[in-house]
Amino acid sequence: MLWTIDYASEWASLGLTVRRRSGTTTSFCRPLVGVAVALVLALMGWVIAVGPAAAQASSEALVTTEWLEKNLDQPKLRVLEVSVEPGLFERGHIPGAQNVVWHTDLVETTDRDIARPEKFQALARRLGVDKDTTIVLYGDNNNWFAAWGAWVLAQYGLVDSVKLLDGGRKKWEAEKRPLDTRTAEVAPSKFTVAGTKPGLRARLADVVSVAKGERKAKILDIRSPDEFSGKIIAPAGFQELAIRAGHIPTSVNVPWARAVNADGTFKPVSELKKIYADVGVDGSQPVITTCRIGERSSHTWFLLTRLLGYEAANYDGSWTEYGNAVGVPIANLAGTVWGGK
Repeated sequence: MLWTIDYASEWASLGLTVRRRSGTTTSFCRPLVGVAVALVLALMGWVIAVGPAAAQASSEALVTTEWLEKNLDQPKLRVLEVSVEPGLFERGHIPGAQNVVWHTDLVETTDRDIARPEKFQALARRLGVDKDTTIVLYGDNNNWFAAWGAWVLAQYGLVDSVKLLDGGRKKWEAEKRPLDTRTAEVAPSKFTVAGTKPGLRARLADVVSVAKGERKAKILDIRSPDEFSGKIIAPAGFQELAIRAGHIPTSVNVPWARAVNADGTFKPVSELKKIYADVGVDGSQPVITTCRIGERSSHTWFLLTRLLGYEAANYDGSWTEYGNAVGVPIANLAGTVWGGK
């Protein structure tokens, strides 16, 4: 029997992990305990590999590119690409991955809403996804829409089994890992929607009540400083706009990119905690994440809930709803005044 002992990665300090080919892992969180276990296993005649080659996910919520490449043939693994650029998946994707189109598969296409239960159930079955499936999401644009996908899946009960590929498509390609153009063939699942988790989603009324001081929560706006201040309504080239510029009163601003390294991977948990604690987001009260249309804020929602363990809801209406609403309070630090021709 082959077991692998892996000295913990940057996500878990000073430990050992024993992993079977089945994918089951057992962690030992102290070096001396881990060494003792390694010696015992060696005496019992098992083969032991030491070092980073062990197939271990970086954390409960993330997998590394190395881990994913080594585990692509696992029967209970489904890899889903959620990218924005048209044709990107077709030109080459992670072997075995399936394409999820965010603006048709994950949402209703007429009225503005996430995919309703019957539509999501059909999607999950087509993808071969069930409650015992390990789901790895990745995409372009810094994993924004892959994180959006994780947020939608979470509302239908798929939380702990859902992982993000740390660094997304950008890191996979930078490391020259394999790409494929073939369509994956998977057996449909019998996934059944058992209900939704409304607490993961914030609505306009929720943020207005916080802005007016009627409800206690931290609103975390992860847009750029220029968007937050009201200097611009949206980054150049984006078509979804608002009539007014600025931000929701009482909200704090931490641009999403402060949470990641140059290669797109998340910064260490200790550093993330400090970044958000500096603006008063420390897990002591619920958080509402917001941006322009809800995709960038999904990225921050993911790290707050899955990496830091904070209670958070994503406001997917975001500024394209709030900035177009009539009668809501707005903070505009840039002093811009709307005018028409």
